[in-house]
Amino acid sequence: MELDVEEEIWKYLCPLSSEMLSRENEYFQKADGLCNQKQWLQQGYKGAILWPLFPCFHEVDEVGLEQVPDVIQNYHICAVKNRRIDSDIIAKATQMKIIMQYGVGLEGVDVNAATEHKIKVARIPGSMTGNAVSCAEMAIYLTLGVLRKQKLMDAAVHQKGLGSPTGRTILGKTVLILGFGAIGVEIAKRLKPFDVDGLVDQKGGPEDIYELAGEADIVITCLLQTNETVGIVDDMFLSAMKRGSCLVNIARGGLLDYKAVFNHLESEPFDPEDPILKFSNVIITPHVAGVTEYSYRTMAKVVGDVALQHHSGETFTGIEFVN
Repeated sequence: MELDVEEEIWKYLCPLSSEMLSRENEYFQKADGLCNQKQWLQQGYKGAILWPLFPCFHEVDEVGLEQVPDVIQNYHICAVKNRRIDSDIIAKATQMKIIMQYGVGLEGVDVNAATEHKIKVARIPGSMTGNAVSCAEMAIYLTLGVLRKQKLMDAAVHQKGLGSPTGRTILGKTVLILGFGAIGVEIAKRLKPFDVDGLVDQKGGPEDIYELAGEADIVITCLLQTNETVGIVDDMFLSAMKRGSCLVNIARGGLLDYKAVFNHLESEPFDPEDPILKFSNVIITPHVAGVTEYSYRTMAKVVGDVALQHHSGETFTGIEFVN
């Protein structure tokens, strides 16, 4: 069953049982604690989340994405998930105090525009929510998928073939982790039990990056996408890699100069008709490395906590401001 992110966030903003939700008026009349919570909502405090919340109370607004620019001026907090908040929308957010990325990457938020309008922008560090762990697990999965020839195995099953293809092991391989932040550290932890040979970790951007690429049997990229890292895996980098080596990108697609890999891989979502998918040694995933029940539930709690902390004037916890 898919995790309902909106429902998880609302659980932390309004932790009521399903029975209480179905009989909310009766409970609000009988329980002081719940009356206080109802009163707080009726006073007009709005912790806005830019996608529909299930309607526990009339004070929770359900709006379509196309309506966001028309109503955003009513809200104090915006949690962004797989959506773009540009300067035009930010200019209309006259009451906005905080824009929170539901995760780490802030490519979809115009931070400069938010700063200009005195709106704080924050993200949820992956090391605190399970996002880094989830991405690291995906990196191991993709590495094994390429080495063990996942697509060819699937084809063999459908063709009723046995004993092929012949895969490769991680054992004894030299691994270059390009980007040694929270995700890179978690990847390294999970690779060591595989007995990799000469685990190499880099923070990215050094002049010897091509030499390191030439030494690696497996390259895993997990850099943040910035102006400096866009296209870092280019013709020169790929030419430096060993023939038959394995490349796993667990970060944004823009780190790859797609002309060097095939044509252009800087935009998402990925074109399902792209010819690169015909190759049996290519595995593409739809931006889900950090999408696990654990990480999403933990981030939902952070969003709920921040809304409550803002309302009560407490110090914010669990987020990292970037402006």
